[in-house]
This record gives sequence, C-alpha cells and structure tokens, in this order.
Amino acid sequence: MSKIGKLPVKIPKGVKVALADAMIEVTGPKGKLTQPIHKDIGVKVENDSIIVTRPSDLKPHKSLHGLTRALIQNMMIGVTEGYTLELQIVGVGYRAELKGKLLELNLGYSHPIVLRPPDGILLNVIPKENRIIITGIDKQLVGQTTAAIRAFRPPEPYKGKGIKYVGEMIRRKAGKAAGK
Repeated sequence: MSKIGKLPVKIPKGVKVALADAMIEVTGPKGKLTQPIHKDIGVKVENDSIIVTRPSDLKPHKSLHGLTRALIQNMMIGVTEGYTLELQIVGVGYRAELKGKLLELNLGYSHPIVLRPPDGILLNVIPKENRIIITGIDKQLVGQTTAAIRAFRPPEPYKGKGIKYVGEMIRRKAGKAAGK
C-alpha cells in the first residue's frame, strides 16, 4: 500500500465534496475547486473523510494512488485556508508596483514588465520591503504564477540580484581574482 495513498483525507467543517464522472468538486468558504480523477483510481466519501483506492499494485497505479490523494488534500487546504507564497526583489533600482490588478516590474531592463495575474490569484506588493505576496486557493496555480514572476529575473550568483523566494538561500560565487 502507498504510504500517502492509504491515508484518508479528512473533510473539514463547512466543506462540501461532490463526486461525478471522473471528477471531484470541493466547495469551501474560500471558493470551489475541481479536479479530474484517473479512471483506474477509486474515490469514495465515507462519513467525514475521503478514501482513495487503486485496482492493483502495478507501478502506474501506485503512483496515481498517492498523487490523487495528495491532490485532494491540497484542494481541502486550498478551499479552507488558501495558499500564500512570497517573493523578494533584490537589486538597486529593482521594484514592483501594482497598477489596478496589473503587476509592473522594473528589473533593470530597458522597459517595465507588466503581468496580469490569472483568475483566482491575488497579488499584493509591499514596496518598503520589495516583496510580492501571491495568494490563491489552487496550490498549483499559486506556484506556477510565482515561478513565472521569478523567471523574469532569477537571482544571479555573484551579487544575489534578482527575484528570489523569501527564505531562499542563493549560492554565491567568488568574483574574478586579481592576477599577479
């Protein structure tokens, strides 16, 4: 049995779960999420938990078993608490600014970069600390949006300038040594 897949997913108070043909829909106080389920994986609601089962011990079934359970768990956390990731901008003259719903980034290029966040993502900028806070209920979408913003100017190893995750350690390199 899969270590992750065999664990039941608890349904928190105020969350409704609906199973339809190969789809699971989770509705909670923060919103609604849907996820397709592979045809070989069985999902059933019992009391206040969701049980995920697999038909055999073949490698693909084992992988899908744990994945499906983890995706359902992420949906439960998303509709009750939500997900938040933070980015920090490091560099002289580098800054971020919200103009309506658009995020405008000045990252040392000849032009500002303007980003429209996808539906379901909320951006917040703290200009004094040069931080961007990305929040939403879909874990995958929050991570994908954060990675897309970071990709505009990833941190470089010599001075550490760029956009990095809060708490991320940038491995630094020594510069050129002076020749004799």
